[in-house]
Amino acid sequence: MTYDILFALLTFCFVSTITPGPNNLMVMASGANFGYWRTMPHMLGIAVGFSVMTLLVGLGLIRVFVAFPITHTVLSVVSVAYLLWLAWKIARAAPPEARAEAAGRPLTFLQAALFQWVNPKAWTMALTAITVYAADQSLLAITVVAAMFALVCIPCVSVWTVLGQQMRRVLTNPARLRVFNWTMAGLLVASLVPLLFR
Repeated sequence: MTYDILFALLTFCFVSTITPGPNNLMVMASGANFGYWRTMPHMLGIAVGFSVMTLLVGLGLIRVFVAFPITHTVLSVVSVAYLLWLAWKIARAAPPEARAEAAGRPLTFLQAALFQWVNPKAWTMALTAITVYAADQSLLAITVVAAMFALVCIPCVSVWTVLGQQMRRVLTNPARLRVFNWTMAGLLVASLVPLLFR
């Protein structure tokens, strides 16, 4: 790849990763409810899981969608169901003082990595990046795309996690935390609108 294509790819990776979507809304809610360091496995799971997914999409999964269009519909249904379940969990997250007895906890590394496979925005990002920046589907081009996402992911999701953590100061009141959690859940559900109406 030439330098101008690499720069364009870096810009695409950065903009698509830092803009609102299920991953960023979830780490923001996690930052507010659990803090930065307890959210770290979640952030690492996003970075590794999405990079691996992008690599596998480039190495052949993209052909499955072309050959079997029904797989796209199945993925959409599973994605919607899982995101609705996550939104419900976020909405019902316990306030800090109740957390000792509550089952609520941040997503683990593995849960966050696996979530990428049902994240509609992640699929759109991976398919677009491979189609545009690794059109020849060479191993080198696919690897560069996956590596570029890995490079920008942690800084981007960190911004959202820190934003959530800083909001914790305002969310000391259980009623305000409840409003915040329900708002985050609503925004997560709203992020499904493009998937449902395309």
